[in-house]
Amino acid sequence: MTKTSSDNPRVRTKHMPQRTCLACRQVKPKRELVRLVRVADGGIEIDPGGKKAGRGAYLCGRPECWEIGLKGGRLEHALKTKLTGPDRQQLGEYVKGMLQGVS
Repeated sequence: MTKTSSDNPRVRTKHMPQRTCLACRQVKPKRELVRLVRVADGGIEIDPGGKKAGRGAYLCGRPECWEIGLKGGRLEHALKTKLTGPDRQQLGEYVKGMLQGVS
């Protein structure tokens, strides 16, 4: 017979942080989302480790969510900054790489 956490109150399950995709509004484990961070100079970077300093926002891996986030202005609003041309290009290349990895 296996023990579960209800059998032994001292057994703890590891806490899994939850975050919300800013496009589809689905709550998912933090590790399933991609964190975008506004860095000190006002630019936007992809934060694969999820630990860079700066204001962050999350998008899930669906291309539709990236399109909504980039074109709808939600990402700019969440990060309280304007997307520059190089920022948009960097994020567009990241999305293309995601799509190639799926195919």
